[in-house]
Amino acid sequence: MKEINLIEPLKTYFGFDTFKGDQEAIIRNLLDGNDAFVLMPTGGGKSLCYQLPSLIMGGTAIVISPLIALMKNQVDVINGLSEEDGMAHYINSSLNKSAIDLVKNDIRSGKTKLLYVAPESLTKDEYVEFLRGVQISFYAIDEAHCISEWGHDFRPEYRNIRPIINKIGRAPIIALTATATDKVRTDIKKSLGITDAAEFKSSFNRPNLYYEVKPKISEEATNTQIVKFVKQHAGKSGIIYCLSRKKVEELAAILCANEIKAAPYHAGLDSATRSQTQDDFLMQDIHVIVATIAFGMGIDKPDVRFVIHYDIPKSLEGYYQETGRAGRDGGEGLCMVFYSNKDLKKLEKFMENKSVVEQDIGRQLLQETAAYAESSVCRRKLLLHYFGEEYPKENCENCDNCLHPKTKIEARKPLEIVLEAVAAVKENFMQDYIIDFVKGRATDDIVSHKHHEQECFGAGEDEDPKVWNPVIRQAIIAGYIKKDVENYGLLKLTPEGRKFMKSPKPFSIVLDNEFNFSEEDTAGEGHGGALDPALYNMLTDLRKGVAKRFNLPPYVIFMDVSLEQMATVYPVSLEELQNIQGVGAGKARKFGMPFVELIRKHCEENDIERPEDLRIRTVAKKSMLKVKIIQSIDRQVALDDIANAQGIDFDELLDEIDAIVYSGTKLNIDYFLEEVMDEEHVNDIYDYFMESETDDLDVAMQELGNEYEEDEIRLVRVKFLSEKAN
Repeated sequence: MKEINLIEPLKTYFGFDTFKGDQEAIIRNLLDGNDAFVLMPTGGGKSLCYQLPSLIMGGTAIVISPLIALMKNQVDVINGLSEEDGMAHYINSSLNKSAIDLVKNDIRSGKTKLLYVAPESLTKDEYVEFLRGVQISFYAIDEAHCISEWGHDFRPEYRNIRPIINKIGRAPIIALTATATDKVRTDIKKSLGITDAAEFKSSFNRPNLYYEVKPKISEEATNTQIVKFVKQHAGKSGIIYCLSRKKVEELAAILCANEIKAAPYHAGLDSATRSQTQDDFLMQDIHVIVATIAFGMGIDKPDVRFVIHYDIPKSLEGYYQETGRAGRDGGEGLCMVFYSNKDLKKLEKFMENKSVVEQDIGRQLLQETAAYAESSVCRRKLLLHYFGEEYPKENCENCDNCLHPKTKIEARKPLEIVLEAVAAVKENFMQDYIIDFVKGRATDDIVSHKHHEQECFGAGEDEDPKVWNPVIRQAIIAGYIKKDVENYGLLKLTPEGRKFMKSPKPFSIVLDNEFNFSEEDTAGEGHGGALDPALYNMLTDLRKGVAKRFNLPPYVIFMDVSLEQMATVYPVSLEELQNIQGVGAGKARKFGMPFVELIRKHCEENDIERPEDLRIRTVAKKSMLKVKIIQSIDRQVALDDIANAQGIDFDELLDEIDAIVYSGTKLNIDYFLEEVMDEEHVNDIYDYFMESETDDLDVAMQELGNEYEEDEIRLVRVKFLSEKAN
């Protein structure tokens, strides 16, 4: 059989002279009637692998795709290739009956070469019946990772795809995804019944993408850093991902207040608004989209210059796919993620209502993300290793860890201890267990397995405790240990690891990054100026005097971070003072006047030009939630009932209450404390805050001991600040 010339249709339809990577081989495999599994990073040209063959084969290709936005985008692209309408169509819940009839007529007439279908629509009997009478050229399953529980976006309806295909009629299947570990890849092929499919795996390395992890110190500091970053890249297109719709709305409003063309995008907005926002972004009427992960799948915008994750993602697959939307044209692509251990705990809490299996999988995926964030190893090396690809260089010169490398330390002995421990516990336990074992911590789990009786138990108790996580993580990358993903991440020895145990050799590592999540790090950040130390010292002295007059700890007057920001942006009126983190209207009125007078005088005496133009404008938060909380507390509604009524968890409610009292509003929660806490406990914690020099929660928990729960300390801190500071 004569080989088809594919360059001609490629040029005619898409305007390209050559294929990228494996595209041609994938298309020829499909034309020969074979199944295929395609693993190709975002920007690698996956869509063309099914679009081009559909245009030259007889019949209609069915593309199963999870997102309506993606379908619309791709259907518009295909229909734009021809003068005739109807070459591509989609069927989903957004179409009315007459629109669906039009689609069916175009398919019957042979005009439609590509039909995009949501998996939910495909299961409907009327569509199955209709498609049984249609010549199907092949099935393309896009975003195929949705099939696997181990994928970052599992959708149960994707599990039904193979049975539906059997009902409609067999044709070649091509499964495509931008992110899949070995475990996910096996799962996809098994579920689709294509275990013998030809595999096409492209390199995951995107050399033009710069990766950076920053500590998330506080909401205000992070907002400030983001505004500053976006302003430094003015006019460039970017996407900022947030986990919650609420945060999406708030951050988009802050960007707009700072004269940045931005818009929110999440599933709670109506489809017309989402569609308009997407079009505005593609047409560059909007520069920045603030979105939940609902945005971006299949969006063909090659010049996205930055992708920021406001919250740590739930998995490295998700993170890789979302960062992959930057720099698809090969140009600059800056990828920044903000990391905090508090966010990790919050994500773990969200999993509590899921099945045990889902929780185990979710925790493992989170651990991998945390390891990526905390590690000092080349970020590119870590990402590629996660997807089963080795990166040969030690320094990629395009990530924060490589541009600011840490000094390596010799870790041959710790590695020997770890390998011996893995062998001693019969390769049957996870990383945390191994670390407890080598440190000699006789946990209930270790005692129940009698592993504390092992000769090598506690062999590493004299080593620096900070060494164990990086030793294990970097031993995995070096190939001495492997993580058995199928068995929830049990650590196993590799042949290389066994060889190392017999004849050890030098092994150097870099210790993990130590993120400082304290407020001190935010001094002056994002305000376009440096801290004025002379003014800061004067403000500290003034605060001491005011605190003495009111008989209060200094932090109750203003937090350190508030003074640092005052000594950076020089607020000279009570209105300007309210732009400072931790200063609300009430606090500004109560304590603010001597501070702004001191700052004004200091500026006049030293001819200081205030950086007003560089000050980050904040916006009043979507205050309805805060108003509802204040009103409910005024009516003495139990706090857990308020949280349930507002659809937030108790921690989130306490975060909101903290924000309310720290900005100077008084809340009386005595009625709730009387119900849930012992009076003596309340008094003890209250007295502690009266004497303490800091309101820091970790310090309080350390000082007060194990007698008190974190929530109890937080509640009494609210009472204390309301009564003494507001």
